[in-house]
Amino acid sequence: MNLALTTEQHAFRDEMRTFFRTEIPDEIREKVASGAPVDRDDLVVTQRILNTAGLAVPHWPARWGGRDWSAVQRHLWRDEMQLASVPEPLAFNVDMVGPVIAAFGSEEQQARFLPATANLDIWWCQGFSEPGSGSDLASLQTRAVRDGDHYVVDGQKTWTTLAQHADWIFCLVRTNPDAPRKQAGISFLLIDLASPGVTVRPIRLIDGGHEVNEVFFDSVRVPAENLVGEENAGWSYAKFLLGNERTGVTGVGRSKVRLARAKAHAAQVRTGAGTLLDDPLFAARVADLENELLALELTQLRVVAGSAHGKPDPASSLLKLRGSQLQQAVTELMVDVAGPDSLPFDAGDDVASPLWAQRAAPTYLNYRKVSIYSGSSEVQRSIIASSILGL
Repeated sequence: MNLALTTEQHAFRDEMRTFFRTEIPDEIREKVASGAPVDRDDLVVTQRILNTAGLAVPHWPARWGGRDWSAVQRHLWRDEMQLASVPEPLAFNVDMVGPVIAAFGSEEQQARFLPATANLDIWWCQGFSEPGSGSDLASLQTRAVRDGDHYVVDGQKTWTTLAQHADWIFCLVRTNPDAPRKQAGISFLLIDLASPGVTVRPIRLIDGGHEVNEVFFDSVRVPAENLVGEENAGWSYAKFLLGNERTGVTGVGRSKVRLARAKAHAAQVRTGAGTLLDDPLFAARVADLENELLALELTQLRVVAGSAHGKPDPASSLLKLRGSQLQQAVTELMVDVAGPDSLPFDAGDDVASPLWAQRAAPTYLNYRKVSIYSGSSEVQRSIIASSILGL
């Protein structure tokens, strides 16, 4: 098939490229490109700029801010955003709970939550994983018992990303512990994190950051009107959500930006008569990564162009698997470029190690997660084996 963009698609790509590089503050984009911490305010500012321009939730229904774009246009939108180092719209809002509420929520829920969700007036987090229910999500134990016009929720969620910033959490809860199949007794509930009985406790990670949390529910009363869809039908909504979560996780644009940064720093590292970038072995490693990213980019465009009807394509598992591997390879390359300068952590300007090098090791450690979230590499291989290879 012809993978070249049409004249109209080229014009669309250039429109997105110009907007992202001129309308999003340079200091925010530089934070993303350099691996510096991006704070809550940066994400809110960026998403509100995008939402005002109609670029925050293009895949939503038009009545809630969506755009009538093709799959290729949505791909170009996300790709140019990543290439411009623009913080992407908060995935919990725009790729997860928003589409679920738009598809299965009541009219009242849609009117109450969707505009605020698109504009990041409400910051959502995801309450799925539990201490004993990660890969086997259907075994979750958090209970929600109906009590009049409320549910009473007791239990614990873990690895809850950015819950320290969140206003609300969308949760899978067990409403029928006696269901014949464990998937059949689960409901999808929206919970205000300011409710009495909710406790958010940080989990410190190996990279030194506070990105994930534990969330505890102790007899938390949740209005029954916050149930999305039907009681005990939450597993179907969760599968719908996870399909949206896997959109755009290939990260080709992000990897290309990081690889370009690694090359620029390598060109400043003196080795022998030249620089690290002149070293044949290092240059071959860079060329291999560039070729792999190009192959992945073309494969992604082929998959996107072939999904015009919006049906899930099992080939997306190939993209997720290889994209995760390349994101990790690029962050590893940056650590190797930094060398011993990557050892100081958060030491600031008072040491000889430059800030970019100090950030290299924490970024490398943090990116170990990409082969786990949105379906681990093992899960992706199983999908590829069964749905593509027919094994």
